[in-house]
Amino acid sequence: MNEETDSTGGAPGAQDPRRAFAEECRSARELHDPSQLTQTQLARMVRVSKSTISRVETCQGPIPPDLPPLLDEVFATDGLFKRLYEEVVASSFPSLYRQRMALERAAVAIREWSPTLVPGLFQTADYARCLFKGGSPRASANEVSAFVSDRLARKTLLDGGTPPDVRVVLCESVLLRHFCPPETMRQQLKALLEAGSRPTVRVQILPLDSPAHLFIDWPVTLITSPNHAVCVCVENYRTAGIVDDPDYVRSAMRTYDELTGDALSARESACLIAEQMEKLT
Repeated sequence: MNEETDSTGGAPGAQDPRRAFAEECRSARELHDPSQLTQTQLARMVRVSKSTISRVETCQGPIPPDLPPLLDEVFATDGLFKRLYEEVVASSFPSLYRQRMALERAAVAIREWSPTLVPGLFQTADYARCLFKGGSPRASANEVSAFVSDRLARKTLLDGGTPPDVRVVLCESVLLRHFCPPETMRQQLKALLEAGSRPTVRVQILPLDSPAHLFIDWPVTLITSPNHAVCVCVENYRTAGIVDDPDYVRSAMRTYDELTGDALSARESACLIAEQMEKLT
């Protein structure tokens, strides 16, 4: 017998994270103590429209990124909706990237290197939109919207009770590459500055005249798990690899240490980012 699919393209059932989120929302609302909540009442409590709650419970369209923690607060579910939402976001990525998403969600430390772009964890909606439209010029408005929503949803990683320590080294060329309108780039640099001011985030810029290194051609992410094991995530055109071979990991860690040593300090980097912002006004 053929199974019907919901609006996310997946088969119904508890194994579908989107359907699981919808069912938990409806169940929590109907079993709310001391009395059942209507969709209108719940919407008022989490400061969204009734139609938003209706769409969430019927798997229609994306889940607003700020909704899961509000549901956890209303229903006292100790992060259940946040965890389900993270699974929904991870399932929306191609299978190549899902393992990386799972590692990222559990990480205690993340080290990012990017030679070309602001990493996804720190992208603004407009920057992400320009990036996706440039790479997928035939994408529909819905596809663009879904991409941006998924990209922004990754930021919830930084807002939890115990966010990972994140270290970012960007090539100076990232600040100079203006594939988007000046105001979009200025707002992106502002967001990068604000991210770098978080106690768990450190942003450094590698000057253009720095020596060559192992990572010079591609973005690399080093993810440290709760048991302190490190894996290396490397991305290229439509490919993504996760490497945990000890020799390669040691080489990658040594390279990242060299990058942080050659890069400007966090304070100097912030000044350089601010200077570039001024040039865009």
